[in-house]
Amino acid sequence: MLDIKFIRENPDVVKENIKKKFQDAKLPLVDEVLVLDEQNRTAQTRANELRSARNSLSKQVGMLMGQAKKDPSKLAEAEAVKAQVKANADELAALEAQEVELAEKIRRILLTIPNIIDPSVPIGASDEFNVEVERFGEPVTPDFEVPYHTEIMETFNGIDMDSAGRVSGNGFYYLMGDIARLHSGILAYARDFMIEKGFIYCIPPFMIHGNVVEGVMSQTEMDAMMYKIEGEDLYLIGTSEHSMIGKFIDQIIPEQNLPQTLTSYSPCFRKEKGAHGIEERGVYRIHQFEKQEMVVVCKPEDSMAWYEKMWRFSVELFRSMDIPVRQLECCSGDLADLKVKSCDIEAWSPRQQKYFEVCSCSNLGDAQARRLKMRVKGEKGTYLPHTLNNTVVAPPRMLIAFLENNLQADGSVKIPAALRPYLGGMEVMLPKK
Repeated sequence: MLDIKFIRENPDVVKENIKKKFQDAKLPLVDEVLVLDEQNRTAQTRANELRSARNSLSKQVGMLMGQAKKDPSKLAEAEAVKAQVKANADELAALEAQEVELAEKIRRILLTIPNIIDPSVPIGASDEFNVEVERFGEPVTPDFEVPYHTEIMETFNGIDMDSAGRVSGNGFYYLMGDIARLHSGILAYARDFMIEKGFIYCIPPFMIHGNVVEGVMSQTEMDAMMYKIEGEDLYLIGTSEHSMIGKFIDQIIPEQNLPQTLTSYSPCFRKEKGAHGIEERGVYRIHQFEKQEMVVVCKPEDSMAWYEKMWRFSVELFRSMDIPVRQLECCSGDLADLKVKSCDIEAWSPRQQKYFEVCSCSNLGDAQARRLKMRVKGEKGTYLPHTLNNTVVAPPRMLIAFLENNLQADGSVKIPAALRPYLGGMEVMLPKK
């Protein structure tokens, strides 16, 4: 969310940014919010004048009423001032109601206008214009056919989607045996990996209030992702970033406590509304999964350095499990409204002969901080921090990448050295059938 003062002083910049994000339908909102802002400031000025006059007029009434005891002619003058006080009070009440109404209209529009993207973001209307920046590891095409990931899991008696369909519907699964153990081992390894990087491990609430949802994401994202608890002001989180950033709502953080570097585990719940097409079968797009996340709250001048560190942590983690990856810079039209800059880390799929998304790293500037009223108290006063987040691992997709890249011709799956301590020293996972 942008500061109304910034929009007031830079309307053309805001409009140009909207055009870069290919959201031309929002262009009229800039002029609309400026008109509302002018009306609101006029109302505030008049209200302040009335509040200032209230005290002096009240004193004048008291003085005239005292004089009227000796000089009855003063009584009419006192009544006239009383009438003015009453008229001013009525006008002030109307203005205060108008201020509340205008402030809410302004807030709603500000929640819709996209954040200013970083100058380095490539311009494009959709993810087709995302730009590959760098590859890490050599993509390998084995000389044997790589089965679909659920078929690999089934050879280990490791997945049951039919039973999950009967119990919960489409988009759910049972993981079992060595596959379930691999899933948990990857999460535990990712947790310790981030702790070694200096991040504090956290398990957050898995449900959050509506004002926190509004603070961390756009309305479009919310409608597409969030499950609401019926009859409650509670939503199931789509990622632990939501509750981790929400942790700082209405808080003043001492500057010496920055940066806040947190890594969090949670289940995640997503509608996946409108997410159709690519890889709908299996566990690629699902309504429930588990995830290890990284979150940073830092000084504005440090956020781009943290952005660079964070996506490189993902690369290092995946490479330690022998998975080739690439960094893909997200273009302007592919950025959610709160994001300043974002990139995806994509893993190589030997079966599909292409890369697919496994991590998403984002710098949101001060947008979430402004929405959540997070502040930092420094030597020169208070200011808004920057917030960043990145996937460490989300095992359903990670499992796809892991199984395909570590599958052997005989159907076994080799376990990289980094992961063996989390699987009881297992070096090779052998199929059951």
